Formats: sequence, C-alpha cells, structure tokens
Amino acid sequence: MSKSEFEPSNAERLLTPDEAAGLLGLSKQRLAVLRVIGGGPEYHKLSARVVRYSRGAINAWLTTNRRRSTSESQAAA
Repeated sequence: MSKSEFEPSNAERLLTPDEAAGLLGLSKQRLAVLRVIGGGPEYHKLSARVVRYSRGAINAWLTTNRRRSTSESQAAA
C-alpha cells in the first residue's frame, strides 16, 4: 500500500481551529468563544488540547446561519 492511500482527501481532512477560523472569516479567539458558549460549528475534541472541524460541519453551520434580512430571527452565533 502506498502512503497516499492513508492520507485523507482535502474534503475529508479535519481542519485546525486556525484553518476553520480563516475559512469562516473569524478570529481563532472568536471561534474558541463559540466553542465555550455554543452556537458555533460542531467540532471534534480529539484530546484535552486538540480540536478539529470538518468541512461538512462548517458548511452546515453557515447554512443554518444564513439570513436574508436583519429582521429575521437570529440564531446563536
């Protein structure tokens, strides 16, 4: 088996908080606050200090928080 058989594709690879924050246009600190208070994208807690995000969870969160006007009901963000 080649090494590439074990490497996930870009779509499957879990993102670091830095990468996820960059994709969302948020600071790493804001993303950390959303983890504490809730309302952010779902994440994987792999160990005491390792957090990762899937692209699917980020896309789902973006879809859930899509608005057409400021008068629409606000979801936790």
